[in-house]
Amino acid sequence: MTLTPKKPAPPLTLKAGTSWAAAWQRCLAAAPEAFRDDRVLNLWDARWHADGRVLPATSPVDGTPVAGPPRLDGDTARRAVRAALDQHRAWRHVPLAERRARVAATLDALVAHRDLLALLLVREIGKPWAAARADVDRAIDGVRWYADGIAPMLAGRTPLDGPVSNIASWNYPMSVLVHALLVQALAGNAVVAKTPTDGGVACLTLACALAAREGVPVTLVSGSGGELSEALLRAPEIGCVSFVGGRDTGAAVATAVADLGKRHILEQEGLNTWGVWECSDFAALAAALPKLFDYGKQRCTAYPRFVVQRTLFDAFLTVYLPAVRALRFGHPLAVEHPGDPFPALDFGPLINAAKAKELTDQVAHAVDRGAVPLHRGSLENARLLPGQDTSAYVPPVTLLGPPPSSPLHHAEPFGPVDTIVLVDTEAELLAAMNASNGALVATLSTDDRATFDRLAPQIRAFKTGHGVPRSRGDRDELFGGFGASWRGAFVGGDLLVGAVTQGPPGERLPGNFPGYRLMP
Repeated sequence: MTLTPKKPAPPLTLKAGTSWAAAWQRCLAAAPEAFRDDRVLNLWDARWHADGRVLPATSPVDGTPVAGPPRLDGDTARRAVRAALDQHRAWRHVPLAERRARVAATLDALVAHRDLLALLLVREIGKPWAAARADVDRAIDGVRWYADGIAPMLAGRTPLDGPVSNIASWNYPMSVLVHALLVQALAGNAVVAKTPTDGGVACLTLACALAAREGVPVTLVSGSGGELSEALLRAPEIGCVSFVGGRDTGAAVATAVADLGKRHILEQEGLNTWGVWECSDFAALAAALPKLFDYGKQRCTAYPRFVVQRTLFDAFLTVYLPAVRALRFGHPLAVEHPGDPFPALDFGPLINAAKAKELTDQVAHAVDRGAVPLHRGSLENARLLPGQDTSAYVPPVTLLGPPPSSPLHHAEPFGPVDTIVLVDTEAELLAAMNASNGALVATLSTDDRATFDRLAPQIRAFKTGHGVPRSRGDRDELFGGFGASWRGAFVGGDLLVGAVTQGPPGERLPGNFPGYRLMP
């Protein structure tokens, strides 16, 4: 019997209409006031300005040059904040019905440009198409929930004395940053936002252009954190600071706002952990594992650490290794034929080549000092275009026993790298799950509900799931953090509105403040 050799798969190609050039032309047509030639503009004093020094930028997807942030200097940023205060003083007196109408019109415009916003997210920050669409949809649906129900949330409350300043990381421009801006404006505040340094400037520019057209008082500027901090954090005009990012930058922000007694919401990173203790339901864990690699674990509620009872390690690996080996990753726009649907991927590239190198170096450092590689993926298994730039791509890696000297032992990797720690006692379990001095979420898989109820309060995470992952949440769900993962007011539901409005005299906001904490 003669076997016919299997034909090699044809090389992948770019999905039709998804080049950066095509996306840019759509931006120029959709919001010509905000995009000019090959650059984006800054929005302040209710006008678009061709100011700032434009920095070069490339797409993490394939190294294609994209629009860079037009970075302002400190003096111009201070002028922008002063202008935002003038907008705020007018907007805070606009009736709620009119604010709702303008925000609702903005949401309708976002829906009309949903696919373009999603494509910009793919190109600028490397999100797979499904994740990019979900980011846009969560922003729209979340703000609509607030628009429909905000009246009772505002009962007895008034806008702040100054605009809200927003500084957020690059990974969720729509569902975190744009969502926050529109809810803050709905509550009666003018809003100021700094574009993230690492990506998302075009997506945010388009979203803010659509809001500004409807008369929503939004300011959008680019610049370095060091140069703009005096204006965006310390300026007396600012009524509240909302920050989402890493602990190093967050610590500096926390110091600045605490010294001034300024209202603040500071969400920072933490090493979220998944514990496995006296557990037999590995089918549930197997179902959850692939979803944990969403967007390459570049999100604040990712689970990069598994703390496993030593006697269950073999059962854990039986479900874990097949899941990680089956992950689909690569170019988010690479298809067999130009007209094919977007590829179904678990993740694409990291945010940039520098982050990819940093993470690869951390893995090498950990292995050199004793960590055991249990799985190392390969770019040969990734869906990539022929000859494309792959410098921002990192295949999934799993290490057993990261040494205490490694950053992977105590810090969030923010990439597709898992670490596993084996423990023998409940005390070791809790110590390993609390390695980063506070986290946003955690999960404990254990059969006995009484064991979960006893151990969960000792895990220093704001939300702890019983065998299921937890997420940031919004709408009617409270969210915050423990330890170094959060500072200031908690958010979610009416707490998000409360954090950016004034209540009765002497009100104490729920959150992590010096000497005051509300437990979830």
